[in-house]
Amino acid sequence: MKWRAALLACLIGTAAQADPQFEDRSTALPDHRYTGGWEHFVGGGVAVFDCDGDSLPDIFAAGGASSATLIRNRGGFRFSPASLAPLTGVTGAYPIDMDGDGITDLFVLRAGANLALRGGPDCTFTDATEGWGLPTDTRWSTAFTAWWEGDDSRPTLAIGNYVDRTDPDGPFEACDENTILRPVTGGYDAAPLTPGFCPLSMLAARDARGRPALRLSNDRHYYVTGGHEQMWDIAERRFLGPEDGWQNVALWGMGIASRDITGDGADEVMLTSMGDQLMQIAQPDGTYAAAPYSIGTYAQRPHVGDDGRPSTGWHAEFGDIDNDGRADLFIAKGNVDQMPGLATRDPNNLLMQRPDGTFVERAAKAGVATTDRSRGAALADFDGDGRLDLLVLNRRAPLEIYRNVTEGTGNWIGLRLQQQTGNRDAIGAVVTVETPRGRQSVQQVIGGGHAGGQLLPRHFGLGAAPRADVSVRWPDGVTTRHRLDANRIHRIAR
Repeated sequence: MKWRAALLACLIGTAAQADPQFEDRSTALPDHRYTGGWEHFVGGGVAVFDCDGDSLPDIFAAGGASSATLIRNRGGFRFSPASLAPLTGVTGAYPIDMDGDGITDLFVLRAGANLALRGGPDCTFTDATEGWGLPTDTRWSTAFTAWWEGDDSRPTLAIGNYVDRTDPDGPFEACDENTILRPVTGGYDAAPLTPGFCPLSMLAARDARGRPALRLSNDRHYYVTGGHEQMWDIAERRFLGPEDGWQNVALWGMGIASRDITGDGADEVMLTSMGDQLMQIAQPDGTYAAAPYSIGTYAQRPHVGDDGRPSTGWHAEFGDIDNDGRADLFIAKGNVDQMPGLATRDPNNLLMQRPDGTFVERAAKAGVATTDRSRGAALADFDGDGRLDLLVLNRRAPLEIYRNVTEGTGNWIGLRLQQQTGNRDAIGAVVTVETPRGRQSVQQVIGGGHAGGQLLPRHFGLGAAPRADVSVRWPDGVTTRHRLDANRIHRIAR
């Protein structure tokens, strides 16, 4: 087992690692909070993308009962609100180029009719839901992912719907059905994806078998019995079962993060929940196994303070905070509202990966262990200095942003993929980066997280390496290879 060597290394000891450091720059943001009643206990995502072409990440933040906010990045950690039509009921949003014009659009999830906002010049957006022929309903949408099938010029969309608010016997055991939207002539066709078990995150990506699959992380608080996490084979259009090596897991599923952390080319999967945060390790036979407890990612209770009740995890995201060539992990934490059996002062986690593949908690030392009811988040380089900064959206508390000021960080590289087809951002591609330190791979996906994601150049830490060997397996299976210098963003065009 590959983990035996890692655990042995842990016993022997590892080299000292500098602690990450962040600087609170939240006062630079416009005042924004995610508010509302029980329909907004969940959700609260952020979409991070470049809406004005200046290579700096901009922000769309869900508002719940309050209006959503669009925030422009003016550089130097200066931010200003941008014009956006009033939009309430928003639970989350994902950046996506729906029409292949090279300008990022937004798919907006709501407790009510979802919207597709078409991006225009200088961070302008117009409602294109009807124009693109997208069917709408009034369900309570809490999860989203997208992919391109075959030669389609437009994406297939999967929408996760939470509790059926019209069920008189609900909310328990009243999970709504999910929806697949496929492009057809003149618009989109809607098909149900059942059974639905109240998903709070969905992700279309290659699974441990190497096949495109749709993963759904479901909240057992409402399906109560008979439900579980789900995996749906995209090509065969069926749910996987024990005969496929898929073992059902039931948890209070909130968010999904996916990245190869073992270097074997297959993504591990992080599932946030109430209590244990479950890391699943991809196995050579195409199945998943729960990571050993000693890996350090279960993060089941607050790591500061005196509240010993279980934690509640929401958005999870991998990113190399110190650019040492190993992906670290951020988890946003916070009580649903006033659930008495769970921690109310629940600090966020920043889990730094060590050379032996285990993780160690550093949020308090880094200055990001805040205890508001966090929901969505993003690791992104907001000032262009090559270090990943941190954005956190909170329920009934201000939006937060932290500048990464960690000293002695390694080299880095940013990779922006581009095609000429409708799938302009090469969703479905796999990027592999190799240096003397080892191999890293990242899938180009839309989805996962909790109610929000980003569409930016893919960031890799390189350690001391001055350059990297990069390969891109494009969505059609063709692989291109590149040798690229460190400390800059490269555009790789097909």
